[in-house]
Amino acid sequence: MEQERMIECPGCLLRLPDRYLNPDDRFNASGECRELYYEITYYTLSKNDASFIHQHVVDAYAAQHAGGRTRTITTVFALIGLYLATEKGYTGKQVQQAHMKIAEVRKDWPRLEPPAQPAKLTVMDVLLADTDEKKDAMIRMWSESVWETWEHQHVWIRDTTRRMLYGPGT
Repeated sequence: MEQERMIECPGCLLRLPDRYLNPDDRFNASGECRELYYEITYYTLSKNDASFIHQHVVDAYAAQHAGGRTRTITTVFALIGLYLATEKGYTGKQVQQAHMKIAEVRKDWPRLEPPAQPAKLTVMDVLLADTDEKKDAMIRMWSESVWETWEHQHVWIRDTTRRMLYGPGT
């Protein structure tokens, strides 16, 4: 019996059956992991919810799959979104509005070094939840888990976000 070939996602280290997909061209992710991301985004976008939980999925995935070809703005905005959601209780809609405000103020972002170890939770944990309520709760847990792994950038993200949203000296 032939053993199924597995591939490890470079961003989250999730091992999945190798479907010989091209690596993601936006994130430090395998094509197989990217397909799971698309699956959960279909779910969140179809909810059409006022809080826009979809934004939390976008931010958790982007922060967990930073590095490689990931654009600097993608990583920084993902971390700002995770910070605002996990520490400030922002909804996805509020995070999206903060992103728009910050984008008006600053265009140039540093490359942030990803954590040495990725979060223990991945997009797969969200997909395995068997009800919408559990999926939504898992999205929040995944976001928190990813944010925690970026502890080495917390101070910079908090300070930068505060300055960008409320001005210097805040």
